[in-house]
Amino acid sequence: MKAKITVHIYAKTSKVNKNGQLPIYFRLTVNGERFEFSTKKFIEKSKWSSEQSKMKGNSDEARSLNNYLDLIKSKVFDIQMELLHKNEELSIENFKSRLTGTHERERMIIPIYQSHNDKIKDLIGNGYAYGTLERFKISLKHLQEFILWKYNVSDISINKIDYAFVTEFEFYLRSIKKCNNNTAVKYVRNFRKIIKICLDNDGWIKTQLLDMKAK
Repeated sequence: MKAKITVHIYAKTSKVNKNGQLPIYFRLTVNGERFEFSTKKFIEKSKWSSEQSKMKGNSDEARSLNNYLDLIKSKVFDIQMELLHKNEELSIENFKSRLTGTHERERMIIPIYQSHNDKIKDLIGNGYAYGTLERFKISLKHLQEFILWKYNVSDISINKIDYAFVTEFEFYLRSIKKCNNNTAVKYVRNFRKIIKICLDNDGWIKTQLLDMKAK
């Protein structure tokens, strides 16, 4: 379903400041859900065009304010493109977190997995064997191919990984890659080790739906 997104900029008449100016507010509506916030800008009522949602005239002050408001609208469009590119939901919460700057830096699974493998490589001969590194490298390759096959993207946020993801990955190994039972279990166990690293790092992953105990 295509999301219906509208933006509205207006001068809030119910919040006149001590100088008689009106605060300019920005309202975003996504599928009927609203989020509004102050732009931290104020204007005299006579200078505001309600029809055009901008300051009247072509003065330096008007151009500066209107350009600022256009930048906010452009940011909404940029967020929309980002969410579409990442196959994320066009929800009011996703827009809100990015507009307010509360959106945490997204951690993706492939760089975390690669970092783990790089550490094993540095420890070969000091607790790890070359064969162990090779198994993790193959497991990572299978995971990358699975994500592309299943989601048509090159990587995925760790917060999108749940029990269903793991079971689908195991199904992929058995059906598409034709791995036997023991091999499939080993690759899944390797992957669960990476997820455990994410779970052990507070704040990395928001859900602990996965049972990380080894089978």
